[in-house]
Amino acid sequence: MARGVERHDDADVVVVGAGPAGATAAYWLATAGLDVLVLEKTAFPRDKVCGDGLTPRAVRELVAMGVPLRPEDGWIRNKGLRVYGGGHRLEIPWPRTESFPDFGLARPRRDFDAALAAHARAAGAKILERTQVTGPLVHERTGRVVGVTARPVDDAGRRAGDEVTYRAPAVIAADGVSARLALALGIEKDPRRPMGVAVRTYFRTPMHDDEWMESHLELWDGEPNRSNLLPGYGWIFPLGDGTANVGLGSVSSTATATKVDYRELLHRWLAGTPAHWGFTPEGQVGPVRGAALPMAFNRKPLYSRGVLLVGDAGGMVSPFNGEGIAYAMQAARRAAEIVVQAHARRTPAARDAVLATYPRVMADELGGYFQLGRVFVRLIEQPAIMRLCTRYGLPRPALMRLVMKLLSDVYEPRGGQASDRLIATLARIAPAA
Repeated sequence: MARGVERHDDADVVVVGAGPAGATAAYWLATAGLDVLVLEKTAFPRDKVCGDGLTPRAVRELVAMGVPLRPEDGWIRNKGLRVYGGGHRLEIPWPRTESFPDFGLARPRRDFDAALAAHARAAGAKILERTQVTGPLVHERTGRVVGVTARPVDDAGRRAGDEVTYRAPAVIAADGVSARLALALGIEKDPRRPMGVAVRTYFRTPMHDDEWMESHLELWDGEPNRSNLLPGYGWIFPLGDGTANVGLGSVSSTATATKVDYRELLHRWLAGTPAHWGFTPEGQVGPVRGAALPMAFNRKPLYSRGVLLVGDAGGMVSPFNGEGIAYAMQAARRAAEIVVQAHARRTPAARDAVLATYPRVMADELGGYFQLGRVFVRLIEQPAIMRLCTRYGLPRPALMRLVMKLLSDVYEPRGGQASDRLIATLARIAPAA
């Protein structure tokens, strides 16, 4: 039992979910010497719906954690984005900055999540797989969350044993887009915040070892015309193992459901791709799967009654590009730092005062950028603006390099080039999302 764990506690902190957010939080907490218990409802390796592509912002988090990034470990590096739209094709390298590496990575989520969980275990975190959290454990007198209830489940998610209670003075909810723990505390999503939808599958393809990730900016709901250009993009993320992750995503400025059949849209888009890419039914590996993308802090408050929301549970997907892993890992690192500082305080009131700083820290780091993203989504929802951007913006390399920095959130927050200072200023003056 770690120093500071009271006799009736099972750990210093319970982390719900062992995806990128949960595993990252567990790693940093364990590295700081805390007793960490992670509860994961599935067993590794397991698949998740994702593009499998990581921007330099996510790579920076992996480097900080000391995760091995060698090709023999299953990673493939990429130089940047090859962008198609408006009849144009442009290769845009990742920005070269002092704060971020100049390469991205790709790896299937099935392997990526298992590697992060193993890294957290190696740091000292205890991860219980096939353990489904059923709700918060609430102190009868104070109303504060002092742990969780959970039960063992089998591979199909069916109950496989009696309910168990796990107690801890802090809980990190990293349970994904379902956000069941937050919902149990009455923390609902904000329907006014952007929401994305993504679908993807895998193909065997000669493009599997391409040095560029591809982004196709024109998604037509039906035959191309002036009224049905969707806000979003199709992607091809080479994985270096003979396959590529191929999918598309679209975004809405609110959580209002759309009538678009995204799986059918993916099939239509694939039907128009060149034959040599190999995106044929015979080359498809696995089914088409889809997922919602909660964006721009769409679930608040990020801290309540002893529980910190991290990753998709707190709506931490970027409205600009649909990436969630980088922000999940960044928030997990910050949440871990705050929990470590809270753990050092002598009284429950002092600990809670430290934990309550988490929303402000995240607003300072990401609030302005996410707010800019909300404006961006409202603009590209208009087909005329989207069409102008692809037709007249892509032929201008200098403009696209600026756009690349903005959309990927890879820029120098202080100093740097004029484009970096412009983005930093816009993010700073934007009201925190």
